Amino acid sequence: MPADVNAPAAVKPEQIVAGEFFARAKALLNLEVPKALHDLTADSVRGDLDLDPDMWARAGVVASRPAAVLVGIVDRPIPTVLLTQRTSDLSNHAGQIAFPGGKIDPHDDTPLAAAMREAEEEIGLDAKFIEPIGYLDLYLTFSGFRILPSLARISPDYTMTINEAEVADAFEVPLEFLMTPAHHARKSRENRGVTRQYYEMPYEDRYIWGVTAGILRNLYERIYLT
Repeated sequence: MPADVNAPAAVKPEQIVAGEFFARAKALLNLEVPKALHDLTADSVRGDLDLDPDMWARAGVVASRPAAVLVGIVDRPIPTVLLTQRTSDLSNHAGQIAFPGGKIDPHDDTPLAAAMREAEEEIGLDAKFIEPIGYLDLYLTFSGFRILPSLARISPDYTMTINEAEVADAFEVPLEFLMTPAHHARKSRENRGVTRQYYEMPYEDRYIWGVTAGILRNLYERIYLT
């Protein structure tokens, strides 16, 4: 998705306070659903393939399942990112740190609606606490999903009720930490007979990596490098 020609210049994470972050994000993003969400031949996609495009051909991966996640930025004096830790018995990404979200159902009007529905189902986050901003780039995963991340402002007064069948914990991480390139370590591991490369962003005792770290990296590139 092309950047706004009137968008502000690139800055460092520590130079943006809460109000400026949201203003910048609103100038750079929109809620136009990319064609590539359902068109497997469309360009302008991101994802696990960014770090090693040839890996996909070697592994025979086809990311074809539309999904949506809510990238919620809590509007505190020092903004934070709202994340969850999935339970250990789920069929996909069990035990991993993730954004609230899941597959897009036929009855969801938009990917944003799907992300907000999932956030309410997983952690009891009511829509009244969510101010949608815009979509990040479509993100393809090695597990077969085409994820459209929805960036949103979350009121600091939000409340949660965790669905223990899906979520083991929910927590916040400082936005500045996650948007600092020095914390974006590139790693690799064996998966399905090929060596997969990915980002990791460990924070205290939280291990943020893979799809979640990749989406956070895309957030950094869209908001801070444009």
